[in-house]
Amino acid sequence: MSREKLGSRLGFILLSAGCAIGIGNVWKFPWMAGEYGGGAFVLLYFIFLIIMGLPVMTMEFALGRASQKSPIVLYKPLEPQGTKWHLHGYGMLAGLYLLMMFYTSVAGWMIKYFFSMVSGEFVGADARQIGDKFSQMLTNPTEMITYTFIVIIAGFFVCSFSLQKGLERVSKFLMIALLIIMVGLAVNSIMLKGGEEGLRFYLIPDFTKLDTLPEFARVASGAMQQAFFTLSLGIGAMAIFGSYINKDRALLGESLNIAILDTFVAITSGLIIFPACFAFDIDVNNGPALIFITLPRVFNNIGQPLGQIIGAFFFIFLFFAAFTTIIAVFQAIIACCEDKFGWSKKKACVINCILIMILSLPCIFGFLGSFELFGKTMQVLDVEDFLVSNLLLPIGSLIIVLFCTTKRYGWGFDKFREEANMGKGLKVAGWMKIYFTYILPVIVVAVFVCSMLSFFKII
Repeated sequence: MSREKLGSRLGFILLSAGCAIGIGNVWKFPWMAGEYGGGAFVLLYFIFLIIMGLPVMTMEFALGRASQKSPIVLYKPLEPQGTKWHLHGYGMLAGLYLLMMFYTSVAGWMIKYFFSMVSGEFVGADARQIGDKFSQMLTNPTEMITYTFIVIIAGFFVCSFSLQKGLERVSKFLMIALLIIMVGLAVNSIMLKGGEEGLRFYLIPDFTKLDTLPEFARVASGAMQQAFFTLSLGIGAMAIFGSYINKDRALLGESLNIAILDTFVAITSGLIIFPACFAFDIDVNNGPALIFITLPRVFNNIGQPLGQIIGAFFFIFLFFAAFTTIIAVFQAIIACCEDKFGWSKKKACVINCILIMILSLPCIFGFLGSFELFGKTMQVLDVEDFLVSNLLLPIGSLIIVLFCTTKRYGWGFDKFREEANMGKGLKVAGWMKIYFTYILPVIVVAVFVCSMLSFFKII
């Protein structure tokens, strides 16, 4: 069977950007920026996106395009005989499943909030009342199971169609609609009275937050995790789309385009959130609940019924942002099952739909209580996010970097560069070999170590 191909370059860019642009940008980026000090975090995030995100994304695309395989088997055609790089394929597949174990549940929150906005549930509510409603939602497993299962079933339904008629067509519409509504909401938030303090917190780095080693390590590790998380790097989510494109465009340029779109959405989400937080006196350290407490206040401030209508549109488009990532990761999982087990697309969709519904239950029921782990009060979502963000993404990215730069035991920089530079556009230059081979792995290891030391409060 010939491998499916995307219909256009725009489809590839928007689909790959859709995989990168999701709740990592609109949900996680604002609360991470709030928790890690605002502008200082944003600055380090930019740095890590450029020095780590772009190279690793280019490598993932190159592996996918060169192998024409899904993540679980992409190393096989490229690795030297007798080596074991292909074992990482199983790690990447595990990472895709683990990500969906909590990502689909968070996407379900978006649907719940859409219906809450439509029904007028938040009209007239203050920050405390809105926060209470968020807590009530999390502790209602029947409701959360319903919304999560809707997300999962809808995702596999889209993926059951051909690549161009399902995934590519839906992602194009969802991405364009999301960009338009986010810009409008950002303009509204910036104009709020008192919002200028939020802009200063968000856009002007406070370097006093980085003046001690423990604090620098904490903020740097958070920025690194977000750079990997927002681009879905290290678990093969990008490699799969590399296998669906032709060789008429160089991959570094395409990676740059996707990173720009991804960053634009992340920054825009902060422009929506932080002016509103300061205008309405909402604590920026609310963590994962930040946007679910802040945004209903923003929409109430606009006035009714306009605020209610805009709020409903925002949360449905926020769901679209999450959904583009979900269907992209589902596609990677489906392709792994097709390549490894020879399943048909429909069989892979049905089996994985049931499997991920079961795997999502621990996260849903985990909100009914918390537990102590590593000296921290945690819930199941926190553990799953830790495993993905702190372990699988950076370690997977390091393995990909080593494979693409190790000449004797891996694929080697020259072969990687040859593949990445095929076609028109920005190319990997020869002088980058020293950086990719010797400096990039050290940076990834150093920041990963800092992340672990900071998480376990050793420094």
